[in-house]
Amino acid sequence: MCKVILLQGEMMMKKFAIITDSSSDLIKEFRDKYDIDCIPIRFFIDCKEYAADPDWTAYPIKDFYDYLRAGNRIATSQISTNDCKETFEKNLKEGYDILSISCTGALSSTVNVCRRIKEELSPLYPDRQIICIDSTISSAGLGLICIKAAMLREEGKSIEEVAKWVEENKKFANQEGSVDKLSYLKAAGRVSAMSAFFGGLLSIKPLIISDVHGYNVALEKVKGRKNSYIRTAERVAMNYTGTQLADIFIHHTDCAEDAEIVKQEILNRVNIKPEQIHIGNINAAIGASVGPGMFGVYFFGKEVTFDSKAK
Repeated sequence: MCKVILLQGEMMMKKFAIITDSSSDLIKEFRDKYDIDCIPIRFFIDCKEYAADPDWTAYPIKDFYDYLRAGNRIATSQISTNDCKETFEKNLKEGYDILSISCTGALSSTVNVCRRIKEELSPLYPDRQIICIDSTISSAGLGLICIKAAMLREEGKSIEEVAKWVEENKKFANQEGSVDKLSYLKAAGRVSAMSAFFGGLLSIKPLIISDVHGYNVALEKVKGRKNSYIRTAERVAMNYTGTQLADIFIHHTDCAEDAEIVKQEILNRVNIKPEQIHIGNINAAIGASVGPGMFGVYFFGKEVTFDSKAK
């Protein structure tokens, strides 16, 4: 696909690029197919910096999770200012406007980096437009929003129309899933009110969603790993609509067999073709926070209304 939309009726449309970050988990196949640029988030192992790219070219997946299993911590950071500026400016110089769609600002400062670069570059390119959006979700939920935005661009929608669609429809991007151990999320501060909710029971598995603000929230608890597959699939069936985009993504952290089981449980309950459910790897930046054994299901469904901060 191409960023350039030549004609819509008799009006020449302005060109625009769609740029996201690597927490979108958009592998090269999807980035190429939908013409989406991706800026890598960063992680650090033994004081060495790596790009947390969705294709896992910087560090072997097995070694990464074995490092975590051995009790080590992996630090992460948002996208670098230099990477963001370089990517934005490259597109601006080529004549493209920019629609930037970032990982939830509740868990990452990436959207703030993009906004700062926008403020820096906008005066230098007064004829270009830069729009920065907080997706309020991460992983393949963000990826799905970017894919749909690219499809709308291909249909001839303007940058303003696509940005408006994203702002109005990001609330329909759902996340359902579970983690194997709570310790990684607790240590990273990536989920709300976990300790009091679950105590120290090892057999209890949390069902985690993304709330209206983009925070990870433990909404339910089930006993045992198998029940976490079943209940997740039940929740997907309850909330899936597929109206914005029918595909479902299941992403995981070094537990491909679990993801396959979840896929089958979903197929048992949702009217969707097997080829419309895509299984992939969570990127390293998120993997460092959730640890091995996490699976997440991402899809367009009912509006996300749960607010973990509501009084």
